[in-house]
Amino acid sequence: MTTEMHASRTEADFLVIGSGVAGLRAALEFGRTGRVLMVTKGRPFESSSIYAQGGVAVALSEEDDVAVHLRDTLKAGHGLCRKDAVRVLVEEGPARIHELIRWGAQFDKTGSQFAFAREAAHSRSRILRARGDATGNEMVRVLMAEAQRSPHIRSLDHFFTVDLVVVDGRCCGAVVLNELTGEKSVIPARAVVLATGGAGQVYARTTNPASATGDGMAMAFRAGALLEDMEFVQFHPTALYLPSSPPFLLSEAIRGEGGQLRNSTGELFMHRYHPDGALAPRDIVARAIWAEMAATRARHVYLDVTHLNPDFVKQRFPTIYATCLRYDIDMTEEWIPVSPSAHYMMGGVRTDLNGATTVPGLFAAGEVACSGVHGANRLASNSLLEGLVFGARAAKAALASARSPVSASSLPAIRDLEGSAQERLDDAEKLRSSLRRLMWGRVGIVRTGESLAKAVAQLTRWSKLVAKPLSTRAELEVKNLVQVAYCIGEAALWRENSIGAHYRADYPHAPKANAKLHSQVVGLNDEFSLGRSGSRTPAPVVALHRTRAGGRSRRRMEG
Repeated sequence: MTTEMHASRTEADFLVIGSGVAGLRAALEFGRTGRVLMVTKGRPFESSSIYAQGGVAVALSEEDDVAVHLRDTLKAGHGLCRKDAVRVLVEEGPARIHELIRWGAQFDKTGSQFAFAREAAHSRSRILRARGDATGNEMVRVLMAEAQRSPHIRSLDHFFTVDLVVVDGRCCGAVVLNELTGEKSVIPARAVVLATGGAGQVYARTTNPASATGDGMAMAFRAGALLEDMEFVQFHPTALYLPSSPPFLLSEAIRGEGGQLRNSTGELFMHRYHPDGALAPRDIVARAIWAEMAATRARHVYLDVTHLNPDFVKQRFPTIYATCLRYDIDMTEEWIPVSPSAHYMMGGVRTDLNGATTVPGLFAAGEVACSGVHGANRLASNSLLEGLVFGARAAKAALASARSPVSASSLPAIRDLEGSAQERLDDAEKLRSSLRRLMWGRVGIVRTGESLAKAVAQLTRWSKLVAKPLSTRAELEVKNLVQVAYCIGEAALWRENSIGAHYRADYPHAPKANAKLHSQVVGLNDEFSLGRSGSRTPAPVVALHRTRAGGRSRRRMEG
């Protein structure tokens, strides 16, 4: 793998946008038969994948079976998973993990056997981990090293992907921004794989890195692709809460190893919310913490591991232990203040089993995609496995369906795509901050029709501000955040029932008729006319369809 400095001098058959687990695995698949270019905003090691602590779920232990992993995943998804997608995940997952091991991945062992851990909602111990709590880091390291050995993979770092280029209904490249020079250019490609990760930065509290601004979802939306299940945002129950520090994820594996949750008065409370106590599914634990915080008028609860052996805690969670110490918290001796934070998007760009979106030539994998494996609530540690399995699948499908090579001269120039005038967004950082506070307060863990309607109204006003060609990464990220937040709000407003990670206080119990339907938000591209960042934001449409065979229901709701 080589690093390119100038997009205008780069030619490739296939374009991968993003360099986390899904993007790297897709690039490796492409690299076997064609030239591939990975485009990354900022540095390659800024992806969410590298921060994944808990591990990767895979049915490899003697006590486990893919059928059991399938059952656990479907149960966690509350009936909204696509069973065929989950079957692909659990059946192909072991081969992808063995592949990583052949490439040099070092997963933790007890003696000569892999050390499998258990997390909430798993009925078996199936979580592989690396260096205690650095699994994502290890997987990215191995994939990156393998990519560097390929002469057919090139990397374009510090390039922000502005938009997809769609000509005659087919995605055939992307517009990129050189973050260092401010120059924009068009990169042609026979097929494009989106692997841009999630959108946690739409919320004031998130475990995601600052780069998780929903870029891939927003680009796909503007290109006319279908977004699905955008209302399902997973809030991780336990992120470090300190007024002077950003939220830091405290892995669910801590509770898997015996960690307990206490409210501000020191009381253990999870048994009052679920029979599994602290090992209840994430959505239940997050809402329980939220309820305890409200009842005690506190800003956080506590995660307690002081009853565990200190040496075990230090060895099992070295990164978490060291991070807490940096904030003067010795987790072996004192309770850790925690509160929920936005963590993972179950929804995203709708794909089939091969990563294909509704726009020909455009594929997606990883958190940016809605592959159907997570449903209304992701089973812990399934995400890294999804990136591996569907990253490989997306690239294979793209190779099989790719058309003849596309040259830069055959695509429109930047002036044709965006016009000659580049506009500025007044005080982009202020808008970003206001957006994140709005989403946390009105489209957060607990929602109501009133709060959602107010949020959508404000997001509609902000959408008009960002519906223009912008010129800097900061401005473009805000544009993407506004559009993704709008899609989340619209979908959440439509779903008048509580299920999984989506909780409506005004519809807390009995599911409505749409309980087994998927929300779908579509950007009206109008061919745009070439998928460009036009002078307006496409009006969203929410379409619904049944998850089970034997019928299809559709309707439109103008945003």
